[in-house]
Amino acid sequence: MIRELCVFGEQLRQEQGKGKLLHDALKDEYISFDLLIRKDGSFYGFQPVDKVSTQAETILSKKGKARLLLDKPEEVLCFDTKEKSDDKSKKATESKHRLFLDKFGLYREVDIINPVFLFYEQNRAEGYEKAFSAFPPMLEGVKQIGNIAFRLVGEDKRIHEKEEVYAGIITKFEAKQREIIAKSGEKKCSVCGESKYPVIDQPHGMIKRVPDGQTAGCALVSYNEKVFESYNLGGNLNSSICTACARKYVEGLNYLLNKGTEFKADGKKKKYFKYEHRKNLGADTAVIFWTKANQKVNEIDFLEEPDEQIVGELIQSVASGNQLVGEFIEDDVFYSCTLSGAAARIAIRDWLEISLNEYRRSIAKWFEDIKIVSFNELKYSSLYALSRSAANENVKNDTTQSRAATFLWKAAIKGSAPPLWFLSAVLKRVRLPGNDEDKRDSFTKEHAALIKLVLNRNYNKQIGGFIMKEKLDNENKSPAYLSGRIFAVLEKIQQAALGSELNAGIRDRFFSFASTTPAPAFGRLMKLSQNHLTKLRGEKPGYAVNLDKELQELCALLPGFPASLTLEEQGQFALGYYHQKHESYAKAIEKKNQLNDNQEAENE
Repeated sequence: MIRELCVFGEQLRQEQGKGKLLHDALKDEYISFDLLIRKDGSFYGFQPVDKVSTQAETILSKKGKARLLLDKPEEVLCFDTKEKSDDKSKKATESKHRLFLDKFGLYREVDIINPVFLFYEQNRAEGYEKAFSAFPPMLEGVKQIGNIAFRLVGEDKRIHEKEEVYAGIITKFEAKQREIIAKSGEKKCSVCGESKYPVIDQPHGMIKRVPDGQTAGCALVSYNEKVFESYNLGGNLNSSICTACARKYVEGLNYLLNKGTEFKADGKKKKYFKYEHRKNLGADTAVIFWTKANQKVNEIDFLEEPDEQIVGELIQSVASGNQLVGEFIEDDVFYSCTLSGAAARIAIRDWLEISLNEYRRSIAKWFEDIKIVSFNELKYSSLYALSRSAANENVKNDTTQSRAATFLWKAAIKGSAPPLWFLSAVLKRVRLPGNDEDKRDSFTKEHAALIKLVLNRNYNKQIGGFIMKEKLDNENKSPAYLSGRIFAVLEKIQQAALGSELNAGIRDRFFSFASTTPAPAFGRLMKLSQNHLTKLRGEKPGYAVNLDKELQELCALLPGFPASLTLEEQGQFALGYYHQKHESYAKAIEKKNQLNDNQEAENE
């Protein structure tokens, strides 16, 4: 995984570094303010900058370090940006400022930096002190305070961007590298396999915007306790990752986690941020993805917002071998990494590496397996909605949803089977009574789709199992499936007989009982249904005959109700119930539409 992130980081560097001086000693940083000075070091003014990127000295970890001529207000001006500053905070700021002064003090031989020395030393009253006094008014209304850079009045290039400064940074960087290698000996990097860059005990760099991670960033590789160390190696020496590879994977990971565009939703004032290479799978988990050739993979968006027509075209295209929908280079590779924040570290939950063709076939198979007919319409649920259907909706930020989404992402991308605990979790949700306040059924299309997915991908169809379909399957003679269908008909009979008088129906009272031990449950239910049919015959005799006939036809297909059902059979029962119920909806809708058409024809 780290090797592929390094490759991506190098590609990214080459693309973004066109026209720039590319070297490991230099790194892109953002500027918030230009500090304008004259050649004699006197202060001229501040100029706010709208987050402009610039190349500056590479600092993998800022702790205990300062960057040459480009840094935060604490380092450049000894200015504490915290709203509530105490003695501890002031001392920390003073320490950072000393580090900054010590850093550029190492470059006294670079003549072009001389105005900055005058700013801090010989002309301090007209330079540094005036700048310090003028800086607070610049912060009014500023939400995020970034780096300050030095620039001479009348010049376009900042001082740290001059060729002489870059040359000085590179010279010292390479000398330091040679010194480390000479001192510690040549060590081959575990990622690139080379020894031209040193392997050192220092942080590789912080990763920003990790879900549930620290605001300051998290580390992917970190050995900060003796218990993690071995062979007398200290800290990150245990990882054997060279400084060049460390920088590449950190830059690649930061790009994948943070790259995106801000949009304004239609009719709404609030803006939202859409990531290009990232999908959030819950409160504490996100997945990043990319391809070796850095191609767009639009099918990923369908997992989040399925479009019935486009998804249908995708399935048909893959099934027929037609490449009209989303062509890809055959030898390209798709990568996916699922991660979470764990305090100051990153926890890797999953890593996938497959060909783009395999990825595309898996996506098509995913939609084939989760499609379900709901109210006479073919529906595809989003991956997020499916993961929520296996979690507890009453618990805010339930981590179960994140874990479920992680498994489902792998199932969608690689075609794997979700674990069986999904089936147990969904059946638990299905058995809950409906919501009386908003009349919402506790058995949703997402539940049905997830049950269908788990059953079809976990059980061997070569030894008598049944492939569960998206709608009512009259060919499925499984006792469990038929029992579920019969239960749906019994519920329909009860609703027809009692109507508004119905308080707690058989679904609320008997579904769990019937779906686990059908034989004793249906003995009571059949007796109850006869009472309902007797009542219905007195009010709607024709409808009672039709319902009784429907019940008898299903019962004739079943030799006897099973004494108990396995977990797989409980899933079949639930799908049988769902299919039968929605088949009834479809017939009712069709009948209503036919009556409306006849009425319109008569009116004409």
